[in-house]
Amino acid sequence: MKGFVDDIEKLTEGNGDFRRVLYTGKNLQLVLMAIEPGGEIGAEVHDDGDQFFRVESGSAEILIDDVVSEVKAGMAMIVPAGARHNVRNSGAEPLKLYTVYAPPAHHHATVHVTKADADASHEHFDGVTSE
Repeated sequence: MKGFVDDIEKLTEGNGDFRRVLYTGKNLQLVLMAIEPGGEIGAEVHDDGDQFFRVESGSAEILIDDVVSEVKAGMAMIVPAGARHNVRNSGAEPLKLYTVYAPPAHHHATVHVTKADADASHEHFDGVTSE
C-alpha cells in the first residue's frame, strides 16, 4: 500500500520509545514520541522545515522562540522553520505525542528507545523513504 493508514491515537498511546519513525515520505515524516516525566526533546532549530506536534496523553510545556505555552492531550503545536523550540514533559506520567517533520529529519524506520539513544545518534534523513 502507498501512504500510511492507521489509528494514530492508538499507536501514539501505545508507544514507549522516545522516538519511533512510522512513515517517511519525500516531503514529510511521521514520528511517535514518548517523553518521561521531567524529560524533554531538547532545544533545537530546524532551519529547513516546519514541525507539527499533537499531544495524545500527558501534559507539557512547549517553548517556541522564548515563548512558553502549556499544552495537554488533544492540543497541537506548530513550530515554523528557524524557530528555536523544546518540548518538556511537565506532568507526572509519560507524555505521548506524534510529530510531523516537513521535510523529513531522521532515517526511515529509526527507533531511539531512550533520549540518550537519540542524543548518541547523529543520523539525519538520507533520502530513503517508506516506499
